[in-house]
Amino acid sequence: MNLRYEDKSKLVEKVFNQVYDKYDLMNDIMSLGTHRMWKKNLISWMNPSKNTKIVDVASGTGDIAKLCSQNTKKSCAITCVEPNHKMFSKGRKRLKNLNNLKWVSAPAENLPFKSDTFDFYIISFGIRNVSDLDKSLDEAYRVLKNGGRFFCLEFSKVENEILKSIYKNYSKLIPTIGKFIAGSKMPYDYLVESIEKFYNQEEFAKKLVNRGFTNVEYRNLTNGIAAIHSGWKIE
Repeated sequence: MNLRYEDKSKLVEKVFNQVYDKYDLMNDIMSLGTHRMWKKNLISWMNPSKNTKIVDVASGTGDIAKLCSQNTKKSCAITCVEPNHKMFSKGRKRLKNLNNLKWVSAPAENLPFKSDTFDFYIISFGIRNVSDLDKSLDEAYRVLKNGGRFFCLEFSKVENEILKSIYKNYSKLIPTIGKFIAGSKMPYDYLVESIEKFYNQEEFAKKLVNRGFTNVEYRNLTNGIAAIHSGWKIE
């Protein structure tokens, strides 16, 4: 999707202003209901220990932050970063009882944190929506401590040919389903297109290497409908 920084930023804001109140249902539609399992797989691979500092970028309604908090019995410090004000308000209200969470409104391209701050950087279903991918990855690298780890959960490319055909046909129905549920087709047209045009698993892994991350690897989920990428900051 060859949009200028400003154009994509405005488009993404418009999309999420329309779907924020049905965001979790939207994820159910886009993932055939499996996104909760994928998120648990992410936390399992990440395996955060107590007293770690985590930044969760594009936090949405806070699913990942909640799972991290539960996994460490609220002993880790989690900073939730969400650029969309409506999503920000919904997520903060939803998780208001978790006192180990801090909420910050900022874009992935310009994080308001000192360098070498966090043990983990997580972005879940958000990386394909950033306006400047290279700058966002540079910011992720910058705010991680030396020895810190990057994790990204995102829709990816299906490897099984039969499942690829089934999912492609299903994807064509998503905007119509979205219009019925949310009252608007446009956000779902964008979301389907953004998935189709995003990098495949190997291409995104190379992007991480090019931005300085080492020991980059990925794991496919549900035959590649989604994938988790991981990389380390080692200097």
